[in-house]
Amino acid sequence: MTDAGTSDADVDVETDASSEATPDSAPSADQYEPLSIDAAAELVDRITENVERVIVGQHDAIEHIIVAFLARGHLLLEDVPGVGKTMLARSIATSIDCSFKRVQFTPDLLPSDVTGVNVFNQKTREFEFQPGPVFANVVLGDEINRAPPKTQAALLEAMEEEQVTVDGDTHRLPSPFTVIATQNDVEPNRTYELPMAEIDRFMKKLRLGYPTEADETELLGRVAGDHPIESLDPVASVPEVQRARRTVITVDVREPVRSYVTRLASFTRDHAQLGVSPRGGIALVRAAQARAVLEGRDYVVPDDIQTEIVTVWSHRIRPGGGDDDGTSVVERALDTVPVE
Repeated sequence: MTDAGTSDADVDVETDASSEATPDSAPSADQYEPLSIDAAAELVDRITENVERVIVGQHDAIEHIIVAFLARGHLLLEDVPGVGKTMLARSIATSIDCSFKRVQFTPDLLPSDVTGVNVFNQKTREFEFQPGPVFANVVLGDEINRAPPKTQAALLEAMEEEQVTVDGDTHRLPSPFTVIATQNDVEPNRTYELPMAEIDRFMKKLRLGYPTEADETELLGRVAGDHPIESLDPVASVPEVQRARRTVITVDVREPVRSYVTRLASFTRDHAQLGVSPRGGIALVRAAQARAVLEGRDYVVPDDIQTEIVTVWSHRIRPGGGDDDGTSVVERALDTVPVE
């Protein structure tokens, strides 16, 4: 890993130099043949086991991140400092032999520090595009809520359309492309709230929580010497991940399941100030498809929806008042809306 920065802002960019992504250079996902369901599930197990060499006691969180990755989604990790958010994101990226860049979000970070900038070449007398750290397969946006809304907005086009537009020119991002962002939920007076337009682009939002005493004791033993992240090797390739993504796309989502998602979404809109958007419904279906693959199935069942819905929908909902939060609205929807 190497670090690079700019003179205009404190940008910490951590790059996997062995697999550097460049604009418009990566083949599209539809050029790959899907893996079998069993092969895709085995790939997930392989990545999970590798990450657990570094991360202790977070099996479910690791699976949720891989689900988001295979379902073409982005992930937001929110928690107090020091519980392993950044290390978890690094471990996932390291387990896949892909390009990885890290941006340390700070108050003076500019949008161009993320997306890139056109630079005048004295030799050719032309402007050349210098890609920013967003041009990677996995982009870690560390402490994203420390940057102002203007800089956060630089990710909106990238997360939704997998491209960035600079000075009128559009540049495709590498495929696969996933943003894993972290934010601390302390020091509210020193951070900026993420706009709903950006929150809605994150497929999942997770909290890790503190480890159990047994897990923390195990963790301390692992890091007493060299940190295990330093010896972690990739166990999956970009073509394998692309093929697994194609597998997820082929998973069948029948009308009763789609109708169930629609009725759950309607419940949130009727019982909250801001309910789930159609984008949230699409994200839930895609996450359920990936969950079905993890379970060894080529079709989605209501259990897949119920497993994924809290992490996919809770952060998108703004309750109308009282003690409700997004999670409680989702849980009431699950209790109220029948499976038909």
